[in-house]
Amino acid sequence: MPLEAVEARRLYRQVADQLRSLIDSGEYAVGSRLPTERKLAEQLKVSRPTVREALIALEVEGRLRIRVGSGIYVIEPAAIAAPAAASVIEGPFELLRAREFLESAIAEQAARVATKDDIARIDASLLAMENVEHPGEASMVHDRAFHVAIAGSLGNAVLVRVVGELFDQRLNPYFAQLAHYFESPGTWRTALDEHRAVREAIAAHDPDAAREAMRAHLARSQERFAQNFGAENAAGSSSGRGRTARAPAKPSKPKPAPKKKQAGGGSARRR
Repeated sequence: MPLEAVEARRLYRQVADQLRSLIDSGEYAVGSRLPTERKLAEQLKVSRPTVREALIALEVEGRLRIRVGSGIYVIEPAAIAAPAAASVIEGPFELLRAREFLESAIAEQAARVATKDDIARIDASLLAMENVEHPGEASMVHDRAFHVAIAGSLGNAVLVRVVGELFDQRLNPYFAQLAHYFESPGTWRTALDEHRAVREAIAAHDPDAAREAMRAHLARSQERFAQNFGAENAAGSSSGRGRTARAPAKPSKPKPAPKKKQAGGGSARRR
């Protein structure tokens, strides 16, 4: 028999496949709410970011609906997408971890070799980022230009291409869907401050600070995308947990005994 290539499936795809099978078998009926991310991670013995990537994949397929503050619900699919077609898409957290590793090293080296012209290109992208609305296509263009400009300071076309291609994965449907929940003008301002910290470290030619600033920026990006959907609290409320216990009533203080009148009927003199 002819041999077939063995494909190592990404972990989040394995989780998505398990959940899809449970939905198809009726374990989770249409309209029912899935367990929280925390519970799913505990049951599957995987990280919560892996569970989140799986849930986002199933939402993009049209099998789930994530309602922030309420939970994750099974929906009636309009048309079931073929999961194999999505198997080549990297998960958002997988991409961000790769960028954290690679771009931290690039920023470190950029701090050693960046010229005035390199810093000027980084500054131009930062200025453009300060004057653009987010979320939006234009903000992504200038954000990409910032990261590519840092890679460009190393004079290596391969690194420029790799950094650009990794950034472009933000346009894949899973990353875009996750960003839909958590990106806002507020997160953009925070990320902009993180970009400035990277720029300052490179301009100061401080390799250690540049590496740490870039690492912190991309690690915090992962933290922003890992914020709770709010389903934990909703699940707790529906099961009676998470309610604030009413404080016991404080015992009433005994009323003071009435003062005795002095002999002779006169009132006591005030001191």
